[in-house]
Amino acid sequence: MFTGIVAAIGKIDTVQALEGGLDAGVRLSINAGGLPLADVALGDSIAINGACMTVVAKSDTSFVVDVSRESLNCTVGLDTTTEVNLEKALTMAERLGGHLVSGHVDGLGVVRKFEAVGESWELVIEAQQDLAKYLAFKGSVVVNGVSLTVNRVEDLGAGAVNGCRFSINLIPHTIAMTTLKHLTVGAKVNLEIDLIARYVERMLSLDQAVAKVAA
Repeated sequence: MFTGIVAAIGKIDTVQALEGGLDAGVRLSINAGGLPLADVALGDSIAINGACMTVVAKSDTSFVVDVSRESLNCTVGLDTTTEVNLEKALTMAERLGGHLVSGHVDGLGVVRKFEAVGESWELVIEAQQDLAKYLAFKGSVVVNGVSLTVNRVEDLGAGAVNGCRFSINLIPHTIAMTTLKHLTVGAKVNLEIDLIARYVERMLSLDQAVAKVAA
């Protein structure tokens, strides 16, 4: 589990294809930047741009992860040398500064607006139809590993049949401490919806299914 509070900006230094042809994933060597690795052991989890990955090798300043083809198909930013948001897995002794995050990317969003508004920035992202129902005013969402609060939701079509667009306010600290500063209109981002919203949807859909059978 994670909190969505980015601990450091790292950089993917190398991307090496794993053996197995087109279905194979890649091995990433990541410079940890300011992320301390002294307490990280082989097999530990680190979120990279919001995607939970397992450490398979490490040094004092870098670590290595293997990313499966399935993970590559479901995420963005894990197959090229670029800066990435990093967070070590949550321990029970830490404060939950963001919200409960699993590190499992639910889908991709597309940046539709990224503009300065006063001292802050407005980020508008378009989410696909199957994620739209989980996004709500003042609810939580993870964008590239960053826990953020939704300020506005606009459904695209009746009942969000074409997905939705949601707006987020980014304060200067968030811009400075994460890679979100590099976003541009049209860029894809990793999205993880709130765990609580996921369970609420499951309970409601199950109740509706039971009611339909009973009728």
